[in-house]
Amino acid sequence: MLVKDRMNKEVVTVPPSTTVLEAEKIMKDKNIRRLPVVEKGELVGIVTYNDLLEASPSKATTLSRFEITYLLSKMSVAEIMTREVIYTKPDTPIEEAALIMNKNQIGGLPVVEAGRVVGIITESDIFEILVETLGVREGGTRLTLELPQRPGVLHEVTGVIREYGVNILSLATFYQDQKPDYRYVVMRLATREPEKIIEELNKNSDVNVCHVWITPEEE
Repeated sequence: MLVKDRMNKEVVTVPPSTTVLEAEKIMKDKNIRRLPVVEKGELVGIVTYNDLLEASPSKATTLSRFEITYLLSKMSVAEIMTREVIYTKPDTPIEEAALIMNKNQIGGLPVVEAGRVVGIITESDIFEILVETLGVREGGTRLTLELPQRPGVLHEVTGVIREYGVNILSLATFYQDQKPDYRYVVMRLATREPEKIIEELNKNSDVNVCHVWITPEEE
């Protein structure tokens, strides 16, 4: 899956001359938390809701509400925006975009192609993809397995599941620094009766069933 597959293509942008008050109203009206700043079609900055909060006077200020409103109506986003924008491209793998956000502790990335903003992808999009990837809405049974880094062991696990005629709805692999010789496989099975499968898996000394979660019927 690539960024272009899940980015919001109807991205809202503003010019540098937009006032802080105007930017705040746009964010509230559109229910968004960041605005790419575009000049002559090119990305020149980004302003977030936190930037607007930091630009506003403290609640302890002695200024009147009229004076605060006046000041903010004169301040443009060009004065508070981040100019060195961290962005991504449409053909970037979605997990790479998530890594960029994680490393830089930011909640969204403008998507730029040939210098122009063509979309935006946010942490909310990443969360939604995670839910889909792990098959959460599919129900069934979630198994967490601890497996050694041995070629073929995952094939053995899936072979057991195949023998019982159960479909694997999703599968993901995770690692822990504390146990570099092992990997953790989280799989969701299309059954709420996994007991026989678990019993068979436990016969394999290389397979450790760490956790079992059976989705409640009401979900």
